[in-house]
Amino acid sequence: MVQTIPLQLPSPSDPRAKRVAETLQGQAGDRTSLEQVCENAGASKRTIERLFLQETRLSLGKWRQQQRLMRSLQLLAAGEKITHAALEAGYSTPSAFIAMFRSMLGVTPGRYFAGSGNGRA
Repeated sequence: MVQTIPLQLPSPSDPRAKRVAETLQGQAGDRTSLEQVCENAGASKRTIERLFLQETRLSLGKWRQQQRLMRSLQLLAAGEKITHAALEAGYSTPSAFIAMFRSMLGVTPGRYFAGSGNGRA
């Protein structure tokens, strides 16, 4: 059975958490540590984690994972190859990406898009 995930990602309203969200969305493949991203936004990682949980009802890690998944879905739907989508979404290897995709949606990216007529995934 294919799992469903929300197709909208909740945004935090606190200015510091919002800066973190915008940075993560704009640089999904960036290897900057979360600690550094949070510090650049003006708060500790722990403070940002609390804000994300309060304002989005998702942990910072879960929010980031969902953001990466949504980015990869956009790329795959546009016809990009799995390797490209994995790297652009911030995963170090296609196999790590495929494992995350399967754990979140219950199928591999290839099977997810097999019925779409895309054929490129």
